[in-house]
Amino acid sequence: MKNQYEKEVRERWGDTAPYKESEQRTAGNTQSDWNELSSGMDAIMEGFAELKTEGFAPDDEPARLQVEKLKQFITERMYTCTDEILAGLGQMYVADERFTKNIDKHGEGTAEYVSACIKSYCG
Repeated sequence: MKNQYEKEVRERWGDTAPYKESEQRTAGNTQSDWNELSSGMDAIMEGFAELKTEGFAPDDEPARLQVEKLKQFITERMYTCTDEILAGLGQMYVADERFTKNIDKHGEGTAEYVSACIKSYCG
């Protein structure tokens, strides 16, 4: 997380295993790597926005597959994303207006939809 929120992230999660794993795995990231990570997350969120627009419910198979795609993306590039962590992310996407605003750039209500999809997926 080489950005303006790095200090906040470190203070909130710095003592956790996922944070330490992420620090190790991303230590050598270049600006290009960070840009690729950001565009990859944008593409996943755009996928959620499209599913929402197409009328898929959060518990429909395409939505579940999109949640799996998100989980796998995080696991492959940052840290092992467990269902527990994923559920927390889903809550944060709607509880923190910065996340909501960033996700909703793909369409109004996308953050809420992603959160509902994750909640359905994690049970």
